[in-house]
Amino acid sequence: MSTRPSATRRTVLRGAALTPVAGLGLAACSPGGGATPTTPTAPVTLGAESEVPKGGAKLYQDQNVVVSRAEDGSLKAYSSLCTHAGCAINKLSGTTLVCPCHGSRFDASTGKVTQSPAVAPLQELSVEVKDGRIVAGPPVA
Repeated sequence: MSTRPSATRRTVLRGAALTPVAGLGLAACSPGGGATPTTPTAPVTLGAESEVPKGGAKLYQDQNVVVSRAEDGSLKAYSSLCTHAGCAINKLSGTTLVCPCHGSRFDASTGKVTQSPAVAPLQELSVEVKDGRIVAGPPVA
């Protein structure tokens, strides 16, 4: 004969009711949308060179790339996938990228983290201009 108390109907129902709610937190940590976002592994044409002003940046959400231009006119490109949980960053405010999943912030000019929970910088990508168009490619080695 067991000395453990058996679960009551109320205990079982309460546990069943809380189970779906607990799973909702996990969905917020995943990139979502079915497909996992990726960084370019081959050169990809982003847009006209004139789209990125000096001292500014432009987010190319469909390609998961952000491009910034220094005051001297040079371009830098970074993956716009958050290094914390892999979420695709969808907001650029000035030169600050804001991750929608947990609020990490990155400097689009340097790729550096400016607000946690991310601690690793964004992955730098190769970038060049061909025929007036910005072309970003695989990560810089």
